Amino acid sequence: MKDHRDQGRLSTLIVIALVLMIVMALSACATVVPVTARFPAPPGQSYLQACPNLQKLSDTPQLSDVSRTINTNYNTYYECAVKLDTWIRWYTEQQTIFESAGK
Repeated sequence: MKDHRDQGRLSTLIVIALVLMIVMALSACATVVPVTARFPAPPGQSYLQACPNLQKLSDTPQLSDVSRTINTNYNTYYECAVKLDTWIRWYTEQQTIFESAGK
């Protein structure tokens, strides 16, 4: 008879311990402090710099100066266009990730 009571007490203690562990686990998940996400910083400083100004021709340009200036301006423009396209793509991806993380 005593063994039967001991088993009943033991099973009661086990049930109480399980209930306490479940309550502690659930209460540990609750947070009182509001969590605020910050938008990530851009990769590198080169994206934050403005594109350089295009070169201008002198008052009396020679043909070689004209072709050199055109070539330099095309290169400058397309480098800036690639940088801007990369920036827009990065920003759009980060904005999508940022907005989906809050849901």
